[in-house]
Amino acid sequence: MSASRRWLHRAAGVINPIGWVVLGLGALLAVVAAVAHWREAAVLAAACLLLVALALPFLVGRTTVDVDLLLQPQRVVAGDAVAASITVTNLAPRRLLPTLLEVPVGPVVHRYAVPSLGAAGRRGASHEENLTIRTERRGVIPVGPVLTRRGDPLGLSSVDVTWTGVTEIMVRPSMVALEALGAGLLRDLEGVSTDALSPSDLAFHALREYVPGDDLRHVHWRSSAKAMGAGGDTALLVRQYLDTRRSHAAVVVDDASDVWRSPDDFETAMSVAASIIRRSILDEFDVSFACGRRASTGADGHAALDALCRAETGDVGLVTAAQRVASASPDASVVFLLTGALAHFEDLQRASVSFPPEVRRFALVVDPTASPGVVDVAGLPVLQVPTKEDAPALLQWSVR
Repeated sequence: MSASRRWLHRAAGVINPIGWVVLGLGALLAVVAAVAHWREAAVLAAACLLLVALALPFLVGRTTVDVDLLLQPQRVVAGDAVAASITVTNLAPRRLLPTLLEVPVGPVVHRYAVPSLGAAGRRGASHEENLTIRTERRGVIPVGPVLTRRGDPLGLSSVDVTWTGVTEIMVRPSMVALEALGAGLLRDLEGVSTDALSPSDLAFHALREYVPGDDLRHVHWRSSAKAMGAGGDTALLVRQYLDTRRSHAAVVVDDASDVWRSPDDFETAMSVAASIIRRSILDEFDVSFACGRRASTGADGHAALDALCRAETGDVGLVTAAQRVASASPDASVVFLLTGALAHFEDLQRASVSFPPEVRRFALVVDPTASPGVVDVAGLPVLQVPTKEDAPALLQWSVR
């Protein structure tokens, strides 16, 4: 697009729809007055064109402000509220005329009248607006971009200036408290140290006295000789280690819409998945999450919860998502597969075998019409979860 066309496009953009209506009406009346020699039509045409002309001086000048959008907190559980504040500060050396502030929050646009602000550095140079954003269900609420609108009192024309980008509020589903996940602790020499003492590992902890049954290969002969030389008694000292373990929880939720009896069942699965992820974070597990085209893996469990907020039903399916997690997280030690009551067990089996045999696997089927329980089908524990409140007891019994 050439510079002249860009200028024309920008100039046309300052006239609002109602301004175009008035301008078009004035032009139409002017044609009618010229053809029919209708004096009244000429007067109305002149009035319309005069209104548009009088609106243009309100666009002269520049708006030089600083707009600060603050959201606290940006991650909440469904049902909680977010406090938002927007501070407008005049940066110009002259007084700022009253302007309109627009703050889009999701599909709703909040409008605030900003009064005239004093020159930069003087009293009254700032104005603050506060609002409360209420959340109802899991998802992502975009806030912004915040813009100022300067124009005529009739709204015929205006100049909009965008001052901020889009800030997202992550709304997590309601969660239930789970006991510590005892499953998925695999001894791994490349893992992280734990508080569990071990007779042999790589994480050296301390020396202790020899007791019958200790492996002589772990006797520290130099320290033993020093101890015997100092005390005169026969004393052997052996190395004491700490277990190094690999703890990585993978949570896969079926996004296929035809496996869920209702959208509420899918949201129940998301609540259970979020509860497992939160418990994994508290247990200092690495966490992987996948649902459809949304996925996250790594040490930051909060990234998994953010991906869960964005997840929606689709057509990827449980098997494909599980295979992607198995490929992206080969060090997973425990896997939770969540699906709906209408899913085929063959899909659960295929998703389960995507992971190595040493990985502990659990299938959770959300079915509000079933009674809570656990069955073992072909070596795969299947948990029937009617509601999210049933998940803690079922998981506590299963992972032990």
